[in-house]
Amino acid sequence: MAVRIKHVGRYREIAMALVRHGFGYMVEELGLFQLLAIPRRWMSREAPTTKTLSERIRLVLQELGPAFVKLGQLASTRADLLPESVIRELVKLQDQVPPFSSETARGILEQELDTPLEEIFSRFEDTPVAAASIGQVHLGKLRSGEAVAIKIQRPGISRIVQRDLDILRELTAMAEKRWDWVKQYQIPQMVEEYAQALMAELDYTVEGRNTEKIAQQYQQDNKVKIPLIYWDQTSSRVLTMEYIEGIKLNDRDELIKRGHDLNNIAQRLVDSLLNQIFIHGFFHADPHPGNLMVLKDGRLAFIDFGMVGSLSDEMKQHLASLIIGLMRKDTDSMIRAIEKLGMMPDDMDLRGLHSDLDKLRSKYYDIPFSKISVGQALNDLFGVAQRHRVVMPADILLLGKSLLTMEGVIEHLDPSLSIVDMAEPFGRKLIKERFNPGRIKNRLFRSAADMAESVMGLPGQLRQLSSIISKGKLRLEISVPELDALMRRMDQISNRLSFSIVLLAFCIIMVGLIIGSSISHQSTMLWDIPVIEIGFLVAILMVAFLLYSIFKSGRF
Repeated sequence: MAVRIKHVGRYREIAMALVRHGFGYMVEELGLFQLLAIPRRWMSREAPTTKTLSERIRLVLQELGPAFVKLGQLASTRADLLPESVIRELVKLQDQVPPFSSETARGILEQELDTPLEEIFSRFEDTPVAAASIGQVHLGKLRSGEAVAIKIQRPGISRIVQRDLDILRELTAMAEKRWDWVKQYQIPQMVEEYAQALMAELDYTVEGRNTEKIAQQYQQDNKVKIPLIYWDQTSSRVLTMEYIEGIKLNDRDELIKRGHDLNNIAQRLVDSLLNQIFIHGFFHADPHPGNLMVLKDGRLAFIDFGMVGSLSDEMKQHLASLIIGLMRKDTDSMIRAIEKLGMMPDDMDLRGLHSDLDKLRSKYYDIPFSKISVGQALNDLFGVAQRHRVVMPADILLLGKSLLTMEGVIEHLDPSLSIVDMAEPFGRKLIKERFNPGRIKNRLFRSAADMAESVMGLPGQLRQLSSIISKGKLRLEISVPELDALMRRMDQISNRLSFSIVLLAFCIIMVGLIIGSSISHQSTMLWDIPVIEIGFLVAILMVAFLLYSIFKSGRF
């Protein structure tokens, strides 16, 4: 695959970063030295390092900038695919970069909102309160008096991200042809999922819609706060939302100092997230302490909805079955749930999957139910599924990451709290919903409607099939498992048959000449040419050539 000319400079930067951190062999095997005409002396710059493989992966991604940092952050959610040591390093990735100037920020605001800044905001703070690779956040106040946080996208970042995504896809395609593990670890799918997530993150209206969708879940709940979105001051590159001031959940000492009950906060966090997941099926997928805070009045606030997960009713039911199967030590139930949740390969080793799930089941055998980490249990299950090439939905994997993140926050607030105990009522509710007469009736009705539709469509399909047959366009495909062996055997038979026919033909010709010569008592000389002798010579040469060809092919 030829690299794009306009990206050659960036390819060189990537190659040099890989070499600097001990991955020169990858540059070599991908053929980038030849494609980019990189001097071989660059390999000498690959200095020995005492850092682990996981650390070097993190350093490469960090050096290569926003798109690669975001790739690492997304990959940190894939505990089903990557070793724990790599996950631990990837979660350390930070995308904080120096902020861009206030003049640039003001210019973007006026360009995106098509209005002079003074007509929109009565106050705009030039110094950002946070800066990251995609954008930065400024505080301000609308003309109508509301305090707001304004997220402004970094200039040119969309073009940079698109370029790096193109390169990532090209490198992944090159790697897939050279290394089996690239396909085994589903790297192409991961890169594509990441590309879609990152492109969605570049459109701030998506985050705005996510925020409002979560807010709808708490319309009747005065214990949870979700920021308002001001759509008149929002575009794809500018997001204006209600400013929320509170104490971050990782500031334990400040929470205690202000008199907040840590156990109560932890319980509300667990209840809120489980409600998002198992009741509404739309949840905050990155509930780390920076995105969670407690307000002065004690309400729990969620912010930053750039990463969310979505579960259908069927996915929720199968997920509940998976967890219940693990807790009940029922391997067959777990296999049925995994089969319904993911895509199993045609050559699935069910016996091997059963064995691995039995081992996982024994891991939790002596652990009290209340002490089990739901997030870790799910990630263990996903790991087993991955080893057997079961492709799990991305949102299910986000769920595992979200639960693990939440459990880390809870452990910091109140280690004695059992998330499993709090999850039990949600599990019971899901089971009741599954066997609810109304839901069963609806499922039966949908199944009957599908069957009726199929039956009604059958005459049309039969007419179409009849038309294809009458036109002689019906193509028959036969799949033969031992096709290669069969073809070799057919070659052998056809070669032997050809040999026999040629040999027989020459024998008939020669016998005919000899008999004719004997009957007529005439010489076999034709124009002074000894026909029989030359005929024998030609026959011997042709048979020898045929035998040589057949033996050379190895298919005699």
